[in-house]
Amino acid sequence: MNSIHTMTIKEIKEFIDNQQLEQQTEQALATDSRVGVRRLLEQYQRRRRRERQLQEQWEQMRIHELELKQRGYAYIAGMDEVGRGPLAGPVVAAAVILPDNFYLIGLNDSKQLAPQVRENFYDVIVEQAIAYTVCFADAQTIDQMNIHQATQQTMRDCIAQLEPRPEICLVDGRPVSQLGVEQRPIVGGDSKSISISAASIIAKVTRDRWMIQAHETYPVYGFAQNMGYGTAEHLNALEKYGPCPLHRKTFGVVKEYA
Repeated sequence: MNSIHTMTIKEIKEFIDNQQLEQQTEQALATDSRVGVRRLLEQYQRRRRRERQLQEQWEQMRIHELELKQRGYAYIAGMDEVGRGPLAGPVVAAAVILPDNFYLIGLNDSKQLAPQVRENFYDVIVEQAIAYTVCFADAQTIDQMNIHQATQQTMRDCIAQLEPRPEICLVDGRPVSQLGVEQRPIVGGDSKSISISAASIIAKVTRDRWMIQAHETYPVYGFAQNMGYGTAEHLNALEKYGPCPLHRKTFGVVKEYA
């Protein structure tokens, strides 16, 4: 490599972007008289700090899975649901069993990820998963059973349909009654377990796609934007047009306009 001080800023940028810098090189960049070079170093250092944070987060999120593997569990499922709070659309649950060598840096609670990142992660997860299932409870089922019971049923259905059958299931939040397999509830599990986080992403992306498609049939409610949640636009449409078949009629706000 040429001396840092004889390289152009463009050359330095290409050099920094393609490798991890040695301490000696960082020191040379830090003492360079050009403001642009020092700015490139600052950007590089911020990027490296972020990469280290993500790696540390990844290691923390594998603790439950690694501990269970060491105890002899072969098939560990993670499970999560999305859509308890919206006024319209289904509640969706997903369960997933990840392979031992699964690695997806940046994996986190689906709500913390940008939509395009969620989509990209979804593709990786479903391609590499040993198995996954997705189950729905529509608005009519929610109205008949109540949202809690409907959610619990979708989660039981996910485990019942998962093949191979998991030996234990990591669940976000509260335990699921009559799940049929051993379970470990983890509060905030979608940011503490890679398996739950992966299930969270599958459920979120699946439901969002469903709501975007529903928007084509019922465009006045803005489902493609609000995903069925009670935004001002959605409430205004409810007041003007009343509920559609996708609305949860037992939910208080929807009742007012039924």
